Amino acid sequence: MEALIWIVFFVSLLLILLIARKSLWMAMFAGALCLGLYSPGIRNILGVARTVFTDPSILLLSLAVGIIPLIGGAMERTGMMDDLVNNLRMKKKAFLSVSPALVGLLPMPGGALLSAPLLEKGGKGVPNDLKSAINVWYRHIFILIYPLGTLLAITKMAGINLYVAVLYTVPGFLILLVLGHFTLIRKVEGSIEYTKKFDRNKLALALFVIVLAPVIHLCLMYIFGQLNVFPRVTSELPLVIGVTVSLIMAFRLGGLSPKDIMPVTRKMKPWNFALIIVGMFFFLEMFTSSDAPSTIEKLKVPALVLLVGVGFFLGAAMGRVTAPVFILYPIYCTQFGGGENATMPLIPFSVMYFAVFLGYVISPVHPCLIVTMEYFKVGYKEIFKPLMLPMAIALFIGIVAGALLL
Repeated sequence: MEALIWIVFFVSLLLILLIARKSLWMAMFAGALCLGLYSPGIRNILGVARTVFTDPSILLLSLAVGIIPLIGGAMERTGMMDDLVNNLRMKKKAFLSVSPALVGLLPMPGGALLSAPLLEKGGKGVPNDLKSAINVWYRHIFILIYPLGTLLAITKMAGINLYVAVLYTVPGFLILLVLGHFTLIRKVEGSIEYTKKFDRNKLALALFVIVLAPVIHLCLMYIFGQLNVFPRVTSELPLVIGVTVSLIMAFRLGGLSPKDIMPVTRKMKPWNFALIIVGMFFFLEMFTSSDAPSTIEKLKVPALVLLVGVGFFLGAAMGRVTAPVFILYPIYCTQFGGGENATMPLIPFSVMYFAVFLGYVISPVHPCLIVTMEYFKVGYKEIFKPLMLPMAIALFIGIVAGALLL
């Protein structure tokens, strides 16, 4: 009986691994249904679906996550993103690291294709393999600490305060920042010649749109909490308000009209981002309703192996951050954290997140890595070579931190 449960569980993970290459939300639903058809049964599947699809916090979170890429699309359409980069007025080394990092603040499909031309423009004389590695490394580095990115969904799932979690992921961010500088950016030589005049207003407007949403989110969370209004959605409703205001300001300040929402929506496909959230919570609820947690609890795996080893492997195999975390969280809580519905402690969470992120950055199925290779006409071996040293050092630090802290 237990052997069959393990088979079903691994088949569900295999489905996620395979389908996630095309569609992450479809992968999560497929994995959940695989678990549900064996263990809970059709009736319980419908019950889980009703629970997820009627939970206001999940629905509001998915709505907010769907709005965020529209902000990026509006900034791209209005030229705000170019204004941001063109007015940074940085030295060449700083420009090559900061410009892809700023573009990476907002989740945009093919976002690496937006930052790659910036590196091509500002990195004249820099070898293509090095520019490719810099684009991939710095394009994603803010994922570790940006509150309106990947952290948004996984902290909700783990029952952790979003902004407290950011404090715990800052050390990993600083480690990667330092490693990137000494192993990648230090090799860059020369300077950039700017052809356009510096425009303080354009720079300020672009930064304003980017930081507005998290500022509103944080302020309204505090106000709602103090007034004890909307207790079930104290975090999610302020988030929806924050990203909506940010989107409106992107349109207004960028000179877009309401009719521009359709082309921006068609390009950004926000429903894919929203459905990912629903699919992940559907998988999580189905997992906790199945026989998998009780079976996994009997298998004692060291926390270091689970969170760092398996976390890195899943990140590399799936080319994603969120899905591996959603898989590891219930397993960890089942074995170490007081049950599959428990809140995950912050230190194990940050160690796991760091390890998964490292695997994700270097994954051969990572979409941003693939389009970067195509843009700069380099192979995986060429882009992997400059990334190998900082990645190995970072993974070693993750292993040591896990051994000492877990």
